[in-house]
Amino acid sequence: MCTGGCAKCLGIVLIPLAVLCTLANILLFFPGGKVAEDKTHITDEVWYFGGILGSGVLMIFPALVFLGLQNNDCCGCCGNRSCGKRFAMFSSIIFAAVGVLGAGYCFILSAVAINKGPKCKIGLEWIYPFQNGDYLGNQSMWKICQSPQDIVVWHLTLFSLLLVMSLIQGVLCAIQVVNGLIGTLCGDCKCCGCCG
Repeated sequence: MCTGGCAKCLGIVLIPLAVLCTLANILLFFPGGKVAEDKTHITDEVWYFGGILGSGVLMIFPALVFLGLQNNDCCGCCGNRSCGKRFAMFSSIIFAAVGVLGAGYCFILSAVAINKGPKCKIGLEWIYPFQNGDYLGNQSMWKICQSPQDIVVWHLTLFSLLLVMSLIQGVLCAIQVVNGLIGTLCGDCKCCGCCG
């Protein structure tokens, strides 16, 4: 597979991942699947928009660039037909780096949110009851959250999805960095046909 074709495959995979990350982040605004009574009842990390900005919007740009690389019919420069394709592959490295940063942002936020646990109602207060304890290994602790119902499962499921999907996005963008370097140094395996 040529470097342009490889980039297109990466772009095709990144688009649905970006959409899923955005949806997961949006769902986190509805703790336990219900509309929050007050915005302070939503976990703080949700407001940092890791899935919407990091793995969503910032991932769309690299994905679209990767999709366009295979069809990039650059005529080249200085009489060298492959020069245009090489520059396009070089620019994809920059966009892949942006993708790695966005995925890293989402990954770190998700890891922090999983470690901290959800915000829930205990008595009359909305607090983070698990931030000082190991709630992941002790499911009996989850019952101390009175409201929203099943918030721990909701929180863990969605932030775990964001964690895994952002990790996959980061790996795919890192692959494109290597692919882009190969395409920049060696050129694409197809000759450019637009210069007659």
